[in-house]
Amino acid sequence: MRKNLNLEVFHPRLQVERVTHRGVMRMVEPLFPGYVFVRCVLGECLNEIQYANGIQSLVHFGDRIPSVPDSIVQELQECFALEETMTLGDNISPGDEIDIGEGAFAGMRAQVLRVMPARNRVEVLLDILGRPTPVEVDRCSVVTVKYNLVELAPILAA
Repeated sequence: MRKNLNLEVFHPRLQVERVTHRGVMRMVEPLFPGYVFVRCVLGECLNEIQYANGIQSLVHFGDRIPSVPDSIVQELQECFALEETMTLGDNISPGDEIDIGEGAFAGMRAQVLRVMPARNRVEVLLDILGRPTPVEVDRCSVVTVKYNLVELAPILAA
């Protein structure tokens, strides 16, 4: 759309860690899946935008298409340098719920008991044979279970 219609388009993206069948992987995902911000005079290019390749629909409330104030988009752009992905720091704290992506406990969900940064380890509480069992795992093999924007907002605001 940006190239064909000569419009300013903003699509903020995050680099996040996800547990996959191959272990912990870094992936780039949109901050707002399925949405982009477009700066334009709507009356002049509404049809071109609506029927552009890849556009399913415009956000609307009845017949009204809302606009996002420039100040909000500008603030987002300051957090996400144009065309760059933002790496989301995965801060783990005691009490957090995590997924284990690698090693003997791959695929299991656990609760963090303590973080040991000097040893790059995390002590977690696993349910093994119906009993809570504390286990140390490599910090690089775990990912926090915080995937929605509401939970990420405080991290992004920091």
